[in-house]
Amino acid sequence: MTDAPAPARRTTPTDWSSDAMQRRIAKRYAAERRFKYLGLAAVILSAAFLAFLLYVMVGNGLGGFQQTEAELTIDFPALTGGTSAAAISGENAETVVGSLDLPGVVGVAMESQYGDAGNQIFSSGAWQVVQQKLLADPQLIESEQTLWLPTSSEIDIAAKEDGPPAAERLLAMLQQKDAVQTSFNTTFLTGSDATDPAQAGIWAAFKGSLMTMFITIILAFPVGVLAALYLEEYAPKNRWTDLIEVSINNLAAVPSIIFGLLGLVVFLNWFSMPRSAAIVGGLTLALMTMPIIVIAGRNAIKSVPPSIREAALGIGASPVQVVFHHVLPLALPGILTGTIIGMARALGETAPLLLIGMRAFIPTPPDGFTDPATVLPVQIYLWSDEINRGFVEKTSAAIIVLLAFLLSMNALAIYLRNKFETRW
Repeated sequence: MTDAPAPARRTTPTDWSSDAMQRRIAKRYAAERRFKYLGLAAVILSAAFLAFLLYVMVGNGLGGFQQTEAELTIDFPALTGGTSAAAISGENAETVVGSLDLPGVVGVAMESQYGDAGNQIFSSGAWQVVQQKLLADPQLIESEQTLWLPTSSEIDIAAKEDGPPAAERLLAMLQQKDAVQTSFNTTFLTGSDATDPAQAGIWAAFKGSLMTMFITIILAFPVGVLAALYLEEYAPKNRWTDLIEVSINNLAAVPSIIFGLLGLVVFLNWFSMPRSAAIVGGLTLALMTMPIIVIAGRNAIKSVPPSIREAALGIGASPVQVVFHHVLPLALPGILTGTIIGMARALGETAPLLLIGMRAFIPTPPDGFTDPATVLPVQIYLWSDEINRGFVEKTSAAIIVLLAFLLSMNALAIYLRNKFETRW
């Protein structure tokens, strides 16, 4: 006697109305909602941090674009010995004006109008403003003039927020005489670093940043693009090529301070190049930016369809013509986008430039690539370390300028990508 065959298992369609299936469906929907809410929370948290950063920076930095001025009457004929306008005009005007002892002239006028408190009311660089006004309009020296000159940092702080008690009293005295006003701080945009926050400006650091970025782009861009072209179009596929590719990818993730040490050893110690110079900063940042350009360039070259190369070769173009007449122009928007993003990162770097000495006190803008210079991020770092309250708003204002510069470069990258992007 043989055993009876087991009955065939009966398969039925999924019962969506069963309690077990409904629980599984509800569990899936709950997981999806949790994932959505977590993503939304991450976006809100990021936006909150960004809004807080902008609120703090703008709230503290807007004051840096304004300066407080006080009124000062100067009797130029009496204090300068009757110097004529013709004497301070012409080619030697700066030399003649420089010999007038304007610090003494302004000091006497301060004491005459405000007594011993005059030196506490005005900035130590007020006489330089008088010098600029005389050079711009020599006729001022032939009569008594009432000028608006920048106040000291303490008076400026008292006019914008709670200041020291002595400064508050002087400010109240000036307000009673209607001898104080607030104006746009052109010195902040046109001046250089100074020990007095009322005279501190960003022009020297901004010019140093532009010169450093120029050196960086003219070195990193051609070398990075040529390296990407070779690796993607000509290099044989072997272990050495793989080693180079892995090394470039790793270099893009190396901390920037390592490149600063490299620049310190190679450019300053081995080649004895000038310290704190824009050329050394540009060379160091070029080493840091080059791997980013190589990676962006390779990805852009890879995105060009092989049919473009085959079509060009089919009509008789040489391999070099295929690369430079067809592949490179089509890949250029992607290369430029990666390059500008890499340059934006280089613009915001501070650590490598500190190691090569670009943290020196630079009171005048650099005239050449080998002159002592600094850059905006380093200037911000130096001001943030000052104990004078007047530098707090200058630091935030400089950060606003740097962020505007970075946003402009990113906007340019997006514009280039959208304008020249080709879809196949």
